[in-house]
Amino acid sequence: MLHLRAIVPADRTDRACAVLADHPGVTNLVVLPGAARAPRGDLVTADVAREAANEVLRDLCALDLERDGSLALEEIDLSLSDAAERAEARAPGAGDDAVVWAQLDRETAAGAELTWSFVTFLVLATLLAGIAAIIDSSILVVGAMVVGPEFSAVAAVCFGIAAGRPRRVGAALRTLAVGFAAAIAIAYVCTLLGRWTGLIELSELPAERPQTAFIYSPDRWSFIVALLAGAAGVLSMTSGKSATLVGVFISVTTVPAAGNLAVALGLKHRSQIDGSLLQLGVNLAGMVIAGVLTLLVQRAVWWAVLRRTGRLPAGPRPAVPTPGRDAHRP
Repeated sequence: MLHLRAIVPADRTDRACAVLADHPGVTNLVVLPGAARAPRGDLVTADVAREAANEVLRDLCALDLERDGSLALEEIDLSLSDAAERAEARAPGAGDDAVVWAQLDRETAAGAELTWSFVTFLVLATLLAGIAAIIDSSILVVGAMVVGPEFSAVAAVCFGIAAGRPRRVGAALRTLAVGFAAAIAIAYVCTLLGRWTGLIELSELPAERPQTAFIYSPDRWSFIVALLAGAAGVLSMTSGKSATLVGVFISVTTVPAAGNLAVALGLKHRSQIDGSLLQLGVNLAGMVIAGVLTLLVQRAVWWAVLRRTGRLPAGPRPAVPTPGRDAHRP
């Protein structure tokens, strides 16, 4: 279940309550007249089955509540209520399968932003991957995969394509490009410093690296793994299963390829430079393709459920259903 907190202008409280009371997936409706001060209005709360959240948000946004008031949803960790259980049973579908599109929209908008924390984590992950390449350590490769934050930007690209948001796609691609460029450049400089100070004694990377050769040797399996990881990553984000997302991080070798690329550049190992670039491109492309297809399939399922229950929204079928006036957002 999700907990809805809405600040509603007094002249629309009755209509908002009617929307909530009319939906079978809503229960525990509470109204506190005049309780809100900024913005001013009535405080309306309710518990909403996750699979009903899209319809509820759509109908409340039709009352302009996101503009003149406020709408917030949060997860309920524990709910002991027969009424809530009945609401979940009445709502079509299963909670774990439901996608709260507005939530995914906000998450991917944040993932598309270029921030210092994103670049810092990517630099640290790339440095770890570079060390893994030098000492041929598969354990450090896994560590670099987990530290890398790049999937949030990849997910933003997927959502932007599926939702027809070119600005979101452009912002996320810029974040990936700047982040990887900065990480590779810093790792490259660190490699040069390591050679000049004698910390790195290699003249070039070893030709035989049994533990980490897969980083710069892409093949058909690299693309297949990227496809599977991209689909799993999007599913983990839409279902809120963060533990699954960690598995995605350690499935694809985007950051290890970037680290190997930086070290190979510093040690002038041409064959591994080409292989690392190809591995990086294959993984990013595979995750984006799978992520977009996963979102489109989920959209089709969402639409089919609404059609079956007779609760289709008015107007043309949207690319990805995201209620609210967020066209100005990237």
